[in-house]
Amino acid sequence: MVRIRLRRIGLKKQPIYRIVIADQRSSRNGGFIEIVGNHNPRTEPPTDQVEEDRILHWLSVGAQPSEAVVSILKRTGTLERYDRLKKGETLEVLVAEAAAAKASATPISPKTSRPAPAAGQSAKKAKEAAAIAGDAAAE
Repeated sequence: MVRIRLRRIGLKKQPIYRIVIADQRSSRNGGFIEIVGNHNPRTEPPTDQVEEDRILHWLSVGAQPSEAVVSILKRTGTLERYDRLKKGETLEVLVAEAAAAKASATPISPKTSRPAPAAGQSAKKAKEAAAIAGDAAAE
C-alpha cells in the first residue's frame, strides 16, 4: 500500500521532516516515490509547506496518510479540499483556491523555538554562555 508519511532529515536533535509518498514496507528514511512537502516542528508556529495538487492526486488514487500527516493536512486545509474533490469539484479549481489562500495569508516570520548551537559549541555550553551573558547584563 502507498502511504503519505514523514521522512526525518536534519541534524541530531534538530529534526525537519519531508512529506513523502512511499511504499508502506520501506523504512522511515528508506526509498520513496515522491517528495510532496516539508514540515518544520522547530518553529513557532510549526511551518508546513505542501504541494496541494500532488497530495490531492495521490489521495485520489488511494494513498493513505499517516496520523501525523493527517494533522498537517488538516492544518493546511488540504483534507477539506480533498473532501470537496470527492464530491465533484474539479482539481484545477481547488488548486487555484489553495494557491490564492497561500498568497493571501499574512507572511509570518517563524521563530525557531530551539536555535541550533554555534559551530563547535555544544548545547550545554550555549546555555552556560547565555546564563553568563544574562548575569553580566543584570549587573
